[in-house]
Amino acid sequence: MAVNRTIEEINEKIRKGKAVVVTAEEVIGIVAEKGVEKAAQEIDVVTTGTFGPMCSSGAFLNFGHSSPRIRMQKAWLNGVEAYSGIAAVDAYLGATQLPDNDPENKVFPGRFSYGGGHVIHDLLAGKEIRLEAISYGTDCYPRKKIDTIITLDDINEAFLFNPRNAYQNYACAVNLGDHTIYTYMGILKPKIGNASYSTSGQLSPLLNDPYYKTIGVGTRVFLGGGTGYVAWPGTQHNPNAERNEFGVPTGGAGTLALIGDLKQMKPEWLVGASFLGYGASLIVGIGIPIPVLNEEILQYTAVRDEDIVCPITDYSDSYPNRKPGNLGLVSYKELKSGQITVNGKKVPTTSLSSYPKARIIADTLKEWIRKGQFELTVPVSPLPSTDSPLKSKPLLERDVSGRNGRRW
Repeated sequence: MAVNRTIEEINEKIRKGKAVVVTAEEVIGIVAEKGVEKAAQEIDVVTTGTFGPMCSSGAFLNFGHSSPRIRMQKAWLNGVEAYSGIAAVDAYLGATQLPDNDPENKVFPGRFSYGGGHVIHDLLAGKEIRLEAISYGTDCYPRKKIDTIITLDDINEAFLFNPRNAYQNYACAVNLGDHTIYTYMGILKPKIGNASYSTSGQLSPLLNDPYYKTIGVGTRVFLGGGTGYVAWPGTQHNPNAERNEFGVPTGGAGTLALIGDLKQMKPEWLVGASFLGYGASLIVGIGIPIPVLNEEILQYTAVRDEDIVCPITDYSDSYPNRKPGNLGLVSYKELKSGQITVNGKKVPTTSLSSYPKARIIADTLKEWIRKGQFELTVPVSPLPSTDSPLKSKPLLERDVSGRNGRRW
């Protein structure tokens, strides 16, 4: 008998403690043993997880008003500037923002040992943070400078708002050049000395819902150890990327903009990261439940690492210069084996994302749902999918000469 459930029907089973929940790793074996039709009749929810660097992340913070009041023109948290061109005491702290003097590190120039992601982690860990701000002064906001100490408990609102998370697939990075390069994909050794990737593969949220049939604006998610929501399609959301026979994009495709209350998150699931010679980031833990509304959706959740491929990209030339083409496709089963073959050479692989941590996230979300602590939400709007004309655009350079008198 064909399965045709609603999210509300699944929530009713969650409330009664009768929902059958499995992880995206577990469902693979169940489908192999019982088949899609029988498995779909039994399973209500499939949970996913990913834990890796997500540079397009940050937090909105409201510090409250001092006496006398100040309209913060520029603000710094532990020396890391937060964008304050919003309102008097609101600021946005980006995960990749660096302190002005960090590149001058005397021990290792370019180490980038501390940035916005680290500040977010320290706030969550309950540490004291130095807040500095300056202003030009106005009649209603006369103060021109403040230098104080804050904690997460001291400030009013603090909510994570990440413009681009949970990338649906990504590239495997290698270096064809003759010297070591330092990238957001980690250190890449010359002459294809190593290969780096960063996706949890068969556990990754958007790889288990490749056409965004259940994940949309308003979907409740595990975010940073607490709960959050899909706020919008993420920046660079590219649903029309090429796909294989399983519907899985063969490169970077969909993304999610996520939002959630920072104060109820946990430091072990939002971790500041430093990339030698490149910069700072934030390692983010995300888990998304996939409601099994029908057999088609369950079939997508049974995707395996061997079914998911990504392009091998040269980060010494092709990537930085935006040249088309790649060095072939490789499956996540091959990547996770620890070794792949590129241009006839056996190359060791390393992952920037943690599969064991992704598994913990999927298991945690599974337990929340089974215990009735986490219900599913009906999206208020779908994400643009393959029926959308949306595609990723490059930045074009245009001649600006002769426009000096123009007000930009």
